[in-house]
Amino acid sequence: MSDVHIVSSEPLDLDDIFNLIRSEKKLILSEDSKRRITECRAYLEKRLSERDRPFYGINTGFGSLHNVKINDENLSVLQRNLMLSHACGMGDKVPQEIVKIMLWSKIRSLSFGHSGVQLQTVERLIDFYNQGIFPVVYTQGSLGASGDLAPLAHLCLPLIGEGEVWKEGRIIPAKEILKENGWEPIELKSKEGLALLNGTQFMSAYGIQTLLVSRKLSYLADLIASISLDAYNGSLEPFYDLVHLVRPHKGQLHTASRIRNFLSGSELMAKKKTNVQDPYSFRCIPQVHGATKDTIDYAGKVFITEINSVTDNPNIFYADDEIISGGNFHGQPLAYAFDFLKIALSELGNISERRTFQLVSGQRGLPDFLVKNPGLNSGMMIPQYTAASIVSANKQLASPASTDSIVSSNGQEDHVSMGANAAVQTYMLIQNLKNILAIELFNASQALYFREPGKSSPFIMSFLKAFRKEVPFVEKDQFLHRDMARSLEFITELHLDNEQLFSD
Repeated sequence: MSDVHIVSSEPLDLDDIFNLIRSEKKLILSEDSKRRITECRAYLEKRLSERDRPFYGINTGFGSLHNVKINDENLSVLQRNLMLSHACGMGDKVPQEIVKIMLWSKIRSLSFGHSGVQLQTVERLIDFYNQGIFPVVYTQGSLGASGDLAPLAHLCLPLIGEGEVWKEGRIIPAKEILKENGWEPIELKSKEGLALLNGTQFMSAYGIQTLLVSRKLSYLADLIASISLDAYNGSLEPFYDLVHLVRPHKGQLHTASRIRNFLSGSELMAKKKTNVQDPYSFRCIPQVHGATKDTIDYAGKVFITEINSVTDNPNIFYADDEIISGGNFHGQPLAYAFDFLKIALSELGNISERRTFQLVSGQRGLPDFLVKNPGLNSGMMIPQYTAASIVSANKQLASPASTDSIVSSNGQEDHVSMGANAAVQTYMLIQNLKNILAIELFNASQALYFREPGKSSPFIMSFLKAFRKEVPFVEKDQFLHRDMARSLEFITELHLDNEQLFSD
């Protein structure tokens, strides 16, 4: 059943998750997950029928209204009202690729059997996923504390026939999708609305998507830096193993090894060097790029732990006869990871722009601004300006969101993580980083032309052969935005296999 992914309680690693979200596999619940969900729901109903005790969000109000008891006949109305009242998202629409991960991760969290939902509720979410029906969710509205309340409300509104969904590129009302498929709206039972809205699936989905792109950009940053190093007539000595074995940070060792491999067989690199040292943006590539790799690894551990967790509230432990109101929805671990990741990725862009600056500065036998007849032609003068502008924008985005907090829900929710804001900022920062690397590649390719007939390594020459089909050498001033956009498109569409993404 290679076209199917079985949702179970088995832990997943990054490789598993990447393979799933990049595929068209359909989801089905394991028999064990069905049993867990069914037994948890039965236990909850039994507890509610036998005891006159308030359970937060199950037979009480929400947030600062937690002490308001709700009558049994209104428990379903309570859950529906919760869903409608919390769907208060604003801002841009969340990209469908991220909504797909949100939907899957919400299904996974509910499948552990600690949330008290009906089996049919989970199966309807699976129907949405399998048919490519992705709810319309908005980027603004979550404080990253009581879970991602507003985004998850929008994610789950279609269960009750409300909200909107994407279907085959169109946005249509959820009630039309239900009618088209012959589905009745789900009648939410006690606790279900809270189980659907509490959780960190908005942050987690952004985390998984940014991890996938971050690993790709880390690889590309090393490759593009290798091209720049060769074009600048830089030295390979700072990448020798001897240097890094006496300071053996994992990412540093990995980067140095990768750069050596990329440049293996380069005619240009084999030539005798006349400069004693290179600028830091070249010489310290292993240290800077390597530290970013280590940060990506740290963030990966956090996001993978979260995907394998139950993050709604209250948690139901039917085997232990306990219903416990806790704080697993709080996004602090994710907020820290996003903030650390933002800083590390921002630095990949920062050092990339510095290499671009060096390449256009008329040093080491390269013409000013990498163009014939500089003066008459401005050449690559302004692409570097653009990169500098984007780098500064990323510095602003990299400011930590997790150091902020704000009181909400009339003081009941008096400390929040701001992890959702950090998640969206990370996604924006990554789009900017793509642009910066695309500009460096555009410049490095141009610079390497002036080293002909000397050649770089066979690997790099093969890579540039493909690149120059899309972005040819610039002979004189022309409409450069088009070339920069093509460079961006080239790296965006470049597919890396798992070995390139995950190799150490």
